[in-house]
Amino acid sequence: MGNLRMLLAVAKLQVENGAQVLDINMDEGMLDGVSSMSMFVNLISSEPEIAKVPLCIDSSNFAVIEAGLKCTQGKCIANSISLKNGEEDFLEKAKIIKRYGAAVVVMAFDEEGQAADMEDKIKICTRSYNLLVSKVNF
Repeated sequence: MGNLRMLLAVAKLQVENGAQVLDINMDEGMLDGVSSMSMFVNLISSEPEIAKVPLCIDSSNFAVIEAGLKCTQGKCIANSISLKNGEEDFLEKAKIIKRYGAAVVVMAFDEEGQAADMEDKIKICTRSYNLLVSKVNF
């Protein structure tokens, strides 16, 4: 809990210095990301000066993102999802994010890998957008 208090002090300083969004990431290999994310988001929620700023729940592990979404009060951002594991996985994660009322950052990845040029970026992002709008009603 001591490290979380230190992180809370950093978050407070960032808000005092004008941060408009706080990016919270608990992907350190030695952490239990789900537990750490839940504890820290709950801790932030108890601090009025910090709680007024939207959170960007950031992780490469979707279980950690969902843990943060469950604890977040108010609107937040889920960072990130992609088509890397196919449409079914993308849509499942998008529906969970929508259920919590969060915005979403979408990475320009698909089943073939990361977009390397502008044409691929436009293709993947357009496909992602269309899925979010037509299948998930974002």
